[in-house]
Amino acid sequence: MKYRVPILLLAVAACRTDAAADRAFAGVQARGNVAMGVDQYTSTHQFEPLSDGGRIVLRRDPADTAGVAVIRAHMRHIAAAFASGDFRLPGFVHDRPVPGTVQMAARRDHISYTADTLPGGGEVRIRTGDSVAVRAIRRFLAFQRQDHRAGGAEPDTGH
Repeated sequence: MKYRVPILLLAVAACRTDAAADRAFAGVQARGNVAMGVDQYTSTHQFEPLSDGGRIVLRRDPADTAGVAVIRAHMRHIAAAFASGDFRLPGFVHDRPVPGTVQMAARRDHISYTADTLPGGGEVRIRTGDSVAVRAIRRFLAFQRQDHRAGGAEPDTGH
């Protein structure tokens, strides 16, 4: 009986932590809807680390031609913003500084961002030959993956 109270307190703390995480995720989703122009709950994000950088993918049901067009415009917008060292949009969506962006902005002359279309959406391909920039890009993508609850992807090491 002496363990009942501590276990109950741990259970309550876990529920509070889960509720706070759910509120934080709902905030990311709501701000993402504003920033990207599409419903985040019905869109699919992917943040894939690659040996020379990575890629950001955003897709919707291909039948939603208006949503797909909005995504493609958004991808062009963020590719241009990131290329100029402007990472305010991820900061807005996540409501905090996003890991890797300070270094990515500082090394912008060593990184290329290319927007492209995909079935149902688009992508931004991020490329660099600079090892400092690669590490920053991987931190950025890992944070995005976690905060968007986009699932995991192990870095492509080129092997």
